[in-house]
Order: sequence, then structure tokens, then C-alpha cells
Amino acid sequence: MRERPVLKLGRYPATPNSVVHLASQFPNFWRRHGLTAWLLLPLAGLFALLAGARRWMFAKGWLRSQRVSVPVIVVGNVTVGGSGKTPVVLALVQALNRAGWRPGVISRGYGGTVSAPRSVRPDDDPQVVGDEPLLLARRCDCPVWVGPDRPAVAQALLAANPECRVLISDDGLQHYRLARNMELVVLDPAGLGNRFPLPAGPMREPLGRIKKAQAVIVHGDPAEAGELESLGCKAFRMELVADRFWRLGNERALARASQFADRRLHALAGIGRPERFFAQLESMGLVFERHPFPDHHRFTPDNLTVPPGDVLLMTEKDAVKCEGLTQSECWVLRVEARIEPDLAAFVLESLNGSATA
Repeated sequence: MRERPVLKLGRYPATPNSVVHLASQFPNFWRRHGLTAWLLLPLAGLFALLAGARRWMFAKGWLRSQRVSVPVIVVGNVTVGGSGKTPVVLALVQALNRAGWRPGVISRGYGGTVSAPRSVRPDDDPQVVGDEPLLLARRCDCPVWVGPDRPAVAQALLAANPECRVLISDDGLQHYRLARNMELVVLDPAGLGNRFPLPAGPMREPLGRIKKAQAVIVHGDPAEAGELESLGCKAFRMELVADRFWRLGNERALARASQFADRRLHALAGIGRPERFFAQLESMGLVFERHPFPDHHRFTPDNLTVPPGDVLLMTEKDAVKCEGLTQSECWVLRVEARIEPDLAAFVLESLNGSATA
């Protein structure tokens, strides 16, 4: 009997591009109040003290925030790792476009090499502009700009696109140098872990920080929304929905999950919470081998090698980095955010109120 080729999925070299940073993998000790977490607590206390002092200095005006000429909406989180911010940004862009607000999107460009403000084009290199900004540029019908200095990026985008009436900052909740009109916190309850600050736990800021935000979008256990509402937060519930795949290299070729029923499948995910992608595929009735990678992983052709006749399934965030790297049959799951109650209506009400004030 002929042996099947050895799979190389899920194996990556120990190079700087594939180092698993704390922000891209959830260490086991973040999940509980164990010995390692307690030993790191003094450092965590120092981190929390410095972060709190920085917030306080911005609030008091000792450190200056820069305001731009249009409203700014920050979509961020209080933990490290993925929480579902990008689908929220996509949903808001679509709603704002329909309402005639002409949005623009700014991002740090994490994983890229950009050192000064620049626009992101659909054909850009994800190693330069970052994977999430490139996905946004391909999915959003609006300008997308990246750079490490968010106020400078915001000003550059507006100078090049004076028709934009509102900016959405993808992440950047803790980037207080950019003044904001609205804060939307996306929270994955699974990402709270032991609720200790970095490095003893996953918290960038304490959970109580969300009381200062205009809304929190819970991506996960709906029971968590009740706890957050008890903190005085306007809480929304988000789930990611999907019903079809598109073929890598040909977005016009579409398929439903039922078309893969008799195929040998491999699911690849280099995102903050790979298990969410795997659970979504399972909910669609698919059976597959799992191949998790670190968040923002830089894929190589070896990572995408599967036996002849097998099928590789991946996220859109991974797909922007995998084009042209493999001859294997690859399909990409497109997801949309379903947010209840209507987050777009809530945001538009605030924007329209500020425009008429």
C-alpha cells in the first residue's frame, strides 16, 4: 500500500517571523491562578501601575491627545490576542457607507514593516502592510491607511481623502495620542483568562476600563453580556456567520460545506483564536484535521503542503498571505459579523447627534 506523504501543515521553523509572542498565543499559565502567574504578579502590578498612570496623565491633559477634523471611532480590546475586531470594523464600514458617512480606516499594520503613513492597496504585500489591513483594503469600500503613529496616519488619510467624514481605528484603544469620539470594545470572554495584567495574564487594561467605553461587543458566551451590563456598559452580542467558501486565487468560484462531504480536509488557522475557526467549520458539519499556527504567522509553501486530492480550508486573514504559495486545492471561509441589538444603528445615532449638535 502506498504511503501518504507526510504533512507539513502546522510545522514552522524557529525563525524571527514565526516566534510565538505572548500576544499571539495564549500561554497555559494565563488560564488560571497558578504558580507562574503568581510569580509574575509583581511585574504585572508594575505594568498595571504604569498603564494606569499613563491613562491618568492623558485624562488630566498632562499628555496631549491629538484631535482630527472628523469623528474617530476606536474598535479595540482590553486583552491581547484576537477578539473579533476586524469583522466589527467591516460591519461598521458597510453600515456607514450605506448611510452616506464615507468612512476611512486606520491601523497600526501589525506584522508589517511600514514606518510612515501610507495607503493600503488590494495588491499590496501583507509582509509590508500587515495581514489585517490588507484584508480590510480588499473587503472595505473605503480608504485604508497604516502606520505606527495613529494621529499622523489619520491626518494623512484625511489629506488624501477629504471626502471621508468619519474614521475607524482598527485596534488602538490604548493609543491615547489619538483623540476619539467613541470607543467600542470587542471582548472574547475566553480571552480574559485569569484576568491578571500582563505578563501574569492577558489583560492590557483592567476589565473595569470598559465602563469608559460607549459599548462593548461580546464575542462568545452571552452570559458574559449580563456581567458587563452590571458594570454599566451598553452590551452587544456578536456571532460570526458564514455559509460558503471561495477558492484561493479565484474569488468567483464558490462552494458550500456540503460539497466537501466526501473529501479529506485540513483546516489551517494563523489567527488569535484558531479554535473559533475550527468550531465554526464543525458547526457546518465538516470533519477535518486541525493545524493551528501563531497569530500573524508568515506562511511558507511547506506550511501549505497537503497530499494530492486533499483540500485545505483557511480564514480570509490567512488567505491574503497564502496566494501563490501552493498548488494544493485551497478554499477560504468568508464570515460576516451578526451583532445584536443593532450596533450600526447605535453608532449612527451617536454620529448624527454629534453632527447636528
